[in-house]
This record gives sequence, structure tokens and C-alpha cells, in this order.
Amino acid sequence: MKIIFIGDIVGQPGRRAVAKVLPKLRLQHGIHGVDAITSGDHLWDQKEVMGLLANEKRFLRPFNYPAGTPGQGSAVIQLGTLPAIGVMNFQGRTFMPPLENPFTLALDAVKALREKTKIIFVDMHAEATSEKIAFARMLDGLVSAVVGTHTHVQTADEQIFPGGTAYLTDAGFTGPHDGCLGREIEPVIQRFLTNMPRRFEVAKERVILHGALVEVDEATGKALKIQRVAEAV
Repeated sequence: MKIIFIGDIVGQPGRRAVAKVLPKLRLQHGIHGVDAITSGDHLWDQKEVMGLLANEKRFLRPFNYPAGTPGQGSAVIQLGTLPAIGVMNFQGRTFMPPLENPFTLALDAVKALREKTKIIFVDMHAEATSEKIAFARMLDGLVSAVVGTHTHVQTADEQIFPGGTAYLTDAGFTGPHDGCLGREIEPVIQRFLTNMPRRFEVAKERVILHGALVEVDEATGKALKIQRVAEAV
């Protein structure tokens, strides 16, 4: 089974890139899934998210929000006759808004999900590289892949751990790269120069789709291959 994961989608340029490039990637690589959306620390930026959390089971918020938070942190996706795919979303705590400890929650959550499927894809939305690596190492052999998000810079450390878990510290971002992490450059510079609030408008040029492609053994759930994706629009 081949699963594609798309890095953080920034603004309208990022959404357009997904609509344009994803069909081509599906054909080019024979991609089977995943048909789900994960999130992170910008989850609550738009009020419409409450409707998605309530009504769309394929839309995930970080699993480690406190009990009672709307929505869900994991889902099982069934794609026709293919084996079911478990998708999980966690958020780190280092340099991030305080949530429950993902390390103490993940093992039991993964164990429960493995009763439904051995194929499990994890999005670890975190700032600190060490936190992402440690989290993935803890889950090695229990999930198919752990791919990091949040920093918007695609890393070059794709690998498969000894237990069969594919790993990439950050998938990068999908959107305009002729800017500062998807935003216009000048307001960001002025923020650093003056320490005054600035409105960070989405940039426009050099739109690229970033992500990762993971091939998984359907019988065991172990990763066979992981490669970075970078497709210009």
C-alpha cells in the first residue's frame, strides 16, 4: 500500500496546489490513501472548525487535547477493499501551547488502534526535532510511519527505523515558498526589527507541494520505503 502525506497547507495557494498536483501524484505513484486531514496548533484559527470536528470523522485534531475537547485525535479510514488505515494526530509540547503529554498517551492509544488495523500513520505536529525523533523512536515497530509537521521546512532525514516504522522529521509545507514560511517577507522582517505586531499576509509566488510518500506492507503494517515529495505547481 502506498500512502501520501501532504505537509502543512498554507492559504489559498496551498489549497490550489493540492487540487492541481494530487491527482497527478496519485496516478504517478499508484497512491491508495490517506483520505484524512490532520491539524495542529492553528486548529482554532477559524470558527468553521467546530462544524468539521463535530461532523467530519476524517478531520482530526491532536489526540492529546484534554478529555471533553470537541473532535477526535484518531480515525480508521476504509478505502474500498483495501486494508483499513489508522491515522493519528499528536502535538508536541516543547515551545508549543501546553497540552497533555503525548508520550504518556500514545502507547495505549496505539495499542487500541492496532486492534482494528496494523497500518497506522502518525502526524506529530511539533517544534522541537528531538521531541519528534524521541516520539517516533518510542513508537518504532508499533506504527507504520511517524511524519513531523509544523516547522514548514522539509528535512532530509527520511529513514526506516529497525522496527519497521518510517520516519521524517518534517514534511515541509504546501504553498508559496518565495516568502518566509509561506508569508510575505517584509512584515516578518519588520516584526523582528521593531517587535511590533504585524499582519502576516500569505505570499504568492513559487508554489510547491511538499510531503512524503510511504509504502507499507499490508500484511505486517511495516514500512517498506519512504521518500520525500516536492512538486512545483
